[in-house]
Amino acid sequence: MISASDRSKAIELIDEAVESGARLFRACEELGINKRTYRRWVSKLKGTGTAADSRPISVHPEPANKLTKEERKKILETVNSEEYKDMPPCEIVPSLADKGEYIGSESTIYRILREEKQLAHRGRTEAPHKRVITTHEATDKNQVWMWDITYLNGPVRGQFYYLYMFSDLYTRDIVGWEVYDTEDAEHASDTIRRLCFKHHIKSTDLLILHSDNGSPMKGATMLETLYKLGITPSNSRPRVSNDNAYAESLFKTLKYRPNYQPKGFETLQEAREWVSGFVHWYRYDHHHSGICYLTPAQLFEGNGWDILDKRHKLYEEAKRQHPERWNGRSTRNWSLPDVVYLNPEKPATEHNIQELTKEEQSNIRAMIEENIA
Repeated sequence: MISASDRSKAIELIDEAVESGARLFRACEELGINKRTYRRWVSKLKGTGTAADSRPISVHPEPANKLTKEERKKILETVNSEEYKDMPPCEIVPSLADKGEYIGSESTIYRILREEKQLAHRGRTEAPHKRVITTHEATDKNQVWMWDITYLNGPVRGQFYYLYMFSDLYTRDIVGWEVYDTEDAEHASDTIRRLCFKHHIKSTDLLILHSDNGSPMKGATMLETLYKLGITPSNSRPRVSNDNAYAESLFKTLKYRPNYQPKGFETLQEAREWVSGFVHWYRYDHHHSGICYLTPAQLFEGNGWDILDKRHKLYEEAKRQHPERWNGRSTRNWSLPDVVYLNPEKPATEHNIQELTKEEQSNIRAMIEENIA
């Protein structure tokens, strides 16, 4: 806030500059004000003899909708009464309405409680608490793996085969899978041992294996195997279905293939053969939108960057031949992010983070709807 003396000095300097031939708006700009501000100060100086700001001493009328002291006191007495002390405002308001009484809206009650430092958990139940999000980052393959188990329908209703599937966060590639007729930690343990041998994973590689909270994922046999292999286990937050979103999206892609057998597989061998065909299609033929429409195998095997570089050069050549068709815009971005995050936190999404694509979001929604049905 500019003092009265500084305002008077500014008026004096501007008047002096104008008398010397300067434009008024130029003189005002030099002092960081506009013409309307200058004229308001001059008008106030002529009218009252001072250019002081009158806002601090002005009297503002009370808002017509402001609660009176009596109304505010009644709200506090009501919400803290024996009858309502354990109830939140969203329950207090309709309860009072049933009695033909209205003391204020829910938002008004919440605001008063907040102002009085009384906005806390009400009741004897445990207060809800925010669970820390499970997030990891990958800058290359074999840094973060994700896995889950899904049901494959068997020959009769109620009989299932269980698909154990492991995928890589950075490349979205399927690094391994197995189909069993039971769901337990020993099968998971055997599978992860084979995958570590297949992909030459050493205990010094600091691999992270993320999963949900199912019993096979947290079984003693599985955890002991992970510790021996030097793998760090990671689990989703309890009752948070989308903390393992990439694995859920992969299962949706699997179950919506045209040749999937929703009515069931006759034998375990038939189920394994079908999954084997799906994995081959997914790795070598499926152009994944989350990795710039490369196939997962291309990226996992190290060929992806050369392919993206060729695409970039092709687009640049097309732009060179017909620049008018791009209208000054850059060619399509054929680059991969430096870092891929599992469940990125919001503040971090500004730093080149690859989040779930629309395809993967759609996959997850479809899986949820299917499970509900």
